[in-house]
Amino acid sequence: MQIKGSVFKYGDNVDTDVIIPARYLNVAEAHELAKFCMIDIDDTFVSRVNKGDIIVAGKNFGCGSSREHAPIAIKASGISCVIAKSFARIFYRNAINIGLPILECEKAVDAIEAGHQLEINFDDGKIYNLTTNEEYKSQPFPEFMQKIMASSGFIEYIKVQEVK
Repeated sequence: MQIKGSVFKYGDNVDTDVIIPARYLNVAEAHELAKFCMIDIDDTFVSRVNKGDIIVAGKNFGCGSSREHAPIAIKASGISCVIAKSFARIFYRNAINIGLPILECEKAVDAIEAGHQLEINFDDGKIYNLTTNEEYKSQPFPEFMQKIMASSGFIEYIKVQEVK
């Protein structure tokens, strides 16, 4: 599995209340949540994001509440992957459950800037910065996690397994 996209870059401790503010949690549909994604940290995000783009952030991305709304809003906005120095554990699990690819790679985060073009290969964990011609290595996903993401999340993955 490979993706390409442009980078949106954020700092440390981007919490779930910044990703999708609580005042918008009365919205149930993913495409509606996406309209308010990152609004309190980057009010131009929604108007600039394109399908396939990538978020790069510092330490502890997704800290805060345990609600799934944050990774759902990110994925529905068109973001294809989040790369961070580290993730809050509940956010990490929620992202995998809904099929949002996430990678931890400190060297990549330190070197990548907003607007850079990246290509990511999830099979080997390589992150290519097409803007600077640099390459970074993250831990590749185990095969079963790749299947979950390829199925658009854990529930869809289970449905496919039940059919077999």
